[in-house]
Amino acid sequence: MTKLAENASGQHDKRSADYPSVREAFSVWARIGLMSFGGPAGQIAMMHRILVEEKKWLGEKRFLHALNFCMLLPGPEAQQLAIYIGWLMHRTLGGIIAGVLFVVPGAIAIMALSWVYALYGNVGIVEALFFGLKAAVLAIVLQAVIRIGQKALRNTVMLSVAAASFVAIFAFDIPFPLIIAAAGLIGYFGARMGVVAFQSGNGHGAAGTNALADVDSILGEDVPDHARVDAGWAMRISAIFLTLWLVPTAMLIVALGAGNVFSTIALFFSQMAVVTFGGAYAVLAYVAQEAVQNYGWLAPGEMLDGLGMAETTPGPLIMVTQFVGFMGAFREPGTLSPLLAGTLGGLLTTWVTFTPCFLWIFLGAPFVERLRENKALSAALATITAAVVGVILNLAVWFGLHVLFDEVIVYRGHGLAVDIPILPSLDIASALLVLAAVFAVFRLKLGVLPVLGLCALAGIGLYLAGLG
Repeated sequence: MTKLAENASGQHDKRSADYPSVREAFSVWARIGLMSFGGPAGQIAMMHRILVEEKKWLGEKRFLHALNFCMLLPGPEAQQLAIYIGWLMHRTLGGIIAGVLFVVPGAIAIMALSWVYALYGNVGIVEALFFGLKAAVLAIVLQAVIRIGQKALRNTVMLSVAAASFVAIFAFDIPFPLIIAAAGLIGYFGARMGVVAFQSGNGHGAAGTNALADVDSILGEDVPDHARVDAGWAMRISAIFLTLWLVPTAMLIVALGAGNVFSTIALFFSQMAVVTFGGAYAVLAYVAQEAVQNYGWLAPGEMLDGLGMAETTPGPLIMVTQFVGFMGAFREPGTLSPLLAGTLGGLLTTWVTFTPCFLWIFLGAPFVERLRENKALSAALATITAAVVGVILNLAVWFGLHVLFDEVIVYRGHGLAVDIPILPSLDIASALLVLAAVFAVFRLKLGVLPVLGLCALAGIGLYLAGLG
């Protein structure tokens, strides 16, 4: 059985006998992977309940510190949090087990749904089902804006950051990475300069007065021995995961050419893995813009269909990228059958999207463990989170325009790039369904899965009644 690292006195912690084995950890992470519905907010809350409250593997403060670091990274923060905690508990093997099991159930489910969508998506009742899901997805995204905003926008400065972020991306089409970089720098230097607005917490909030203290957890409050790595270990682990991530992409470009759909998918989603900061909803704004407007792999409505799939299956919401890669290759199969090409495109997308997550954690976590009391880093995170609220609001507006209106044009001029709906193209049935979904989410307080299920049934009902 794995033991806790020795403390400063050279003695093993008294909780060593309770330390989970790798086999027990495997079962816990498999359970988390199968239960990880509801987007990053729900997934993080579920991990907190199981790992902190139920298993007592680590304390509240350490959990939030790990989450803070993952929020600063590109890619899905919930999966990266799983890798981080898995690494803390059982070294590199633990991180791999946690990260893989968090993704596999969703990857299998999305692949199956992609097949159904590709084969039967133009059948009326299937279109009706996804018509209903789009309304639910819009309400859920709006809920995400409010939930994150309640935690992040704790003063007028943070509210201003969120507003500026929204205007920058919605009206001026400023690249998302620039917005996040600017927010991080503002928060970091604001804290260093002693500005009070940047010194009132980390923006995530505590679980309450009964939060588990680090010292009372199985892991304890000290840095584990395996977290005290040297530069040589960091270089070796970086080389391994860089090879696993980038070599397949390079081989595809050399073998098939840069213009081939598989090369394009590998390169685009590899780039996405580097620049998509701020969580799943913020990432999807970037993916939707590129996949729909630049590459033409999907129509705007199809992107919402894919997000509906990701909302109804376990795993990270960013798993919708597998659907994007599937449809992109399905529609440009070359000499392959469309379904085989789509399957390979989806698997390729998943590989280049999630492999870098292991690199970021294994490379950065050992050093971040030593920075748990760094107030400037916490301030940078809080400001980034405020900017992400504005980006998610942009995503909600973009989705809303394409759900509610059949025609949307892009006005470009005087430095602006703004989506403008054609008012006579308003879809009345869609508008009513969105209002019902918003009422269910905010007034009735229904969970994600009930809202998705009811909206899907409503979409089918409207179709059968000849109204959808």
